[in-house]
Amino acid sequence: MDKRYQILAGVSALVLFLDQLTKVFIDQAMPLHSTITVIRNFFNISYVRNKGAAFGILANSAYRLPFFILISLIAVVVICIAIRKLRPDQTLAAVSLSLIFSGALGNLIDRIRLGEVIDFLDAHWYEHHWPAFNIADSAICVGVFLLALDMYFEEKRKTKG
Repeated sequence: MDKRYQILAGVSALVLFLDQLTKVFIDQAMPLHSTITVIRNFFNISYVRNKGAAFGILANSAYRLPFFILISLIAVVVICIAIRKLRPDQTLAAVSLSLIFSGALGNLIDRIRLGEVIDFLDAHWYEHHWPAFNIADSAICVGVFLLALDMYFEEKRKTKG
């Protein structure tokens, strides 16, 4: 199997496993809207469900579920095409796209299974809370950051060559 697809399979298997395992655990172990303080005034485990996108965007729209499912499916297809087009030496790009792919898939599974996404990681500074998120969201954010880093290095490589 091609290295790019090995990366996609490995990263996706790990992220999807951790994402779904943690969501099932939170759903079974905690009542909805409950909180466990992990680091006072900084980090909690807080069980919430998000019907929308980041920050609850489109949470009350009648079209939200078909829209988010369609967008996730488009993202998955586009990422598969992008991975296929990578050069064999573009390992960081393959990891980055694999993280975004698995994050999109993890939240897509929730949307199809539950009609909403389970979030539980609650970072905050005293009473100033960032919206709760999950492993899939984290994978997407890390993937986007690493992809930007890869694009920067790729541009530097091109200007040197």
